Amino acid sequence: MKNVLISTTENLPGHTYEVIGEVFGVTTQSRDVFSNIGAGLKNLVGGEIKGYTKMLQESREKSIERMKQEAIDKGGDAIVMMRFDSASIGQDMQSVVAYGTAVKLND
Repeated sequence: MKNVLISTTENLPGHTYEVIGEVFGVTTQSRDVFSNIGAGLKNLVGGEIKGYTKMLQESREKSIERMKQEAIDKGGDAIVMMRFDSASIGQDMQSVVAYGTAVKLND
């Protein structure tokens, strides 16, 4: 995959660009039975639920890759103002979206 510069800021120091438009990358993951059992046990004693943490990390990575691909498909070189949003769907699914503005670098 082509290298796409991603920034959470609006400006890219040393670069000028033209705005292409919004890009998104979405993924929805379900928690497996082992993560649910582990979460139930951790709920009793407290602490990090590593299965859920891993699932969310993988979800963020997948959503970024999908957002990058959409930017490439639209002719973009970079994404500015990148953000994440996430939500639970029911009790066993998590949706993560990465979004931003695809831009074409002038330099």
